[in-house]
Amino acid sequence: MLINTLSEHQYVELDYKYNDEPRKFKVKLISMPSNLGKGKIWYFLCPQTKKRCRKLYSISGYFLHREAFSGCMYECQTRSKTWREREKSFGSHFEIDKYYEEIYSKHFQRYYRGKPTKRYSKLMRKIDLSDRYSYVDIEKLII
Repeated sequence: MLINTLSEHQYVELDYKYNDEPRKFKVKLISMPSNLGKGKIWYFLCPQTKKRCRKLYSISGYFLHREAFSGCMYECQTRSKTWREREKSFGSHFEIDKYYEEIYSKHFQRYYRGKPTKRYSKLMRKIDLSDRYSYVDIEKLII
């Protein structure tokens, strides 16, 4: 990735692979003065829609403004309401390994000045919530 903000034409050059196909992609940058009067705020200028934005989305290997893609949905939006309700209730049970992995990661800080950190407390609540149900109970409710 190359960022050029010094010349007259500012841009970000993305050099990446998509499905083992090398791609080079330039996105123009636009700066606006901050509403606080201190410094600049940088925006991307979408190559397709010509809209300025703070985030670019990658779909099919192209980085564009979200309005450049029609009919796109997040994976969770394609699930049925029943499945979403079950996931809300039992989702922590299926992700318990991820929570334990995060707690036992190398630089995870559980306590600060003798008090549990917010992150640690949040993960412990999710683990406690998942321990309320056994796999047998969840199987009965899902099937």
